[in-house]
Amino acid sequence: MRAALFRGPGDIGVGERPDPVIEAPTDAVVRVVLGCVCGSDLWYYRGVSDHAPGSIGHEFIGVVEDVGTEVTGLSRGDLVIAPFIYSDMSCPHCQHGSTINCVNGGVFGDGTTDGGQGEAVRVPLASSTLVPVPGSGHSDEVLRSLLTLSDVMATGHHAAVSAGVRRGDTVAVVGDGAVGLCAVLAAHRLGAQRIIALSRHPARQRLARQFGATDIVESRGEEARQAVLDLTGGIGADAALECVGSPQAITTAADIARPGSTIGIVGVPHGTPPFAGTFYRNVGWRGGPAPARIYIPELLGDVLDGTIVPGRVLDYETDLEHVADAYRAMDERRAIKSLVRVGSI
Repeated sequence: MRAALFRGPGDIGVGERPDPVIEAPTDAVVRVVLGCVCGSDLWYYRGVSDHAPGSIGHEFIGVVEDVGTEVTGLSRGDLVIAPFIYSDMSCPHCQHGSTINCVNGGVFGDGTTDGGQGEAVRVPLASSTLVPVPGSGHSDEVLRSLLTLSDVMATGHHAAVSAGVRRGDTVAVVGDGAVGLCAVLAAHRLGAQRIIALSRHPARQRLARQFGATDIVESRGEEARQAVLDLTGGIGADAALECVGSPQAITTAADIARPGSTIGIVGVPHGTPPFAGTFYRNVGWRGGPAPARIYIPELLGDVLDGTIVPGRVLDYETDLEHVADAYRAMDERRAIKSLVRVGSI
């Protein structure tokens, strides 16, 4: 089969991988319909984080082509959403809500496993990992939004949940990438009254407002801190959502969170969080990789009935053979998030 291959920093190509087959009775084989490039994929592309040569991509939706003898709840022909981590949903970590740490789980597209930026994927622990989508004849807009549930919308939601966003809150979102924009949407969905989006890009500001942002702060660093304090009467945000992972973004989130609040941090950290400053204001940190498998059923209904349309973050599209263009568009900030169209239902 054809699949995107990571060959080293700045080098994404398309090549051949073995066709996936059932290797364990709990496996399924899924033919990929849509995949996309994650912001974390850019860390590998830019050489900031290590990635083994080989398959890449962990976000996809597709159609079940084959199932193992012990797979239940899935049938050939089902449209399914794959969370970026496969998990058994039964180990102690899964039972306590952290599917990302499943003792029997793993990630797609790590160089050795099949990746979502390819024609097909072998999915271990399929019964507990894949989420079937009810109905049929879904529009392309709905399919794009379903794709975001595999990671980016679930991650934005995780930021809001981790920070304890409640109805009537004032929320500040640091980061205007796909995760940050989905965090704006998640905060709005949870009833935040005021949502301050930190963004310097007009197109992303417009989407943030469509998703529920009430205020835009264009500055960074100390100016951003002061701007948020001015907007909140010197108090700070009830919840700060950190959706970048850079030292500056983490520091900004810490600076704008009011005393006694919690920062929801979902940006992959590349630096040391400023714990000393938040310690003396009783500000907590909570977050990490999203347990997407737990959130997907909750968010799925809202996507299907049109309550939320997170697929709008996918503003660049290409096919599998041109996946390198998808990476370049995001790396050069010409795209918020790149869609890779692989197959059809």
